[in-house]
Amino acid sequence: QVQLVESGGGSVQVGGSLRLSCAASGYTSSSNCMAWFRQAPGKEHEGVASVYTGGGSTYYADSVKGRFTIFYDNAKNTLYLQMNSLKPDDTAMYYCMSGARPCSGSWASITEYDWWGQGTQVTVSS
Repeated sequence: QVQLVESGGGSVQVGGSLRLSCAASGYTSSSNCMAWFRQAPGKEHEGVASVYTGGGSTYYADSVKGRFTIFYDNAKNTLYLQMNSLKPDDTAMYYCMSGARPCSGSWASITEYDWWGQGTQVTVSS
């Protein structure tokens, strides 16, 4: 049973920073795709960033490129999302996702993932 537990969300002002963490337990692999998705009220899930745990290849949504960094610590089985220069549009519930396969060109599709956490709220105020 895979468990993903997110933490690190909170409320910040525009331009601030947050680091989200996702502790993984149960099935963990050094060659699968993990990602962060987000969902704002009334909107669809959006793929924010993904990382291949076996090689560090990363993928980002255009809306966060240059501001967010995703990385995975294999020793700690923990996924991170460093978020800088936060904007009000970044306000959403953020979810950690894990798939059983390497990342593909469809990394931003929620159907690529098999497990997800309960989410952590990020609120950016102006």
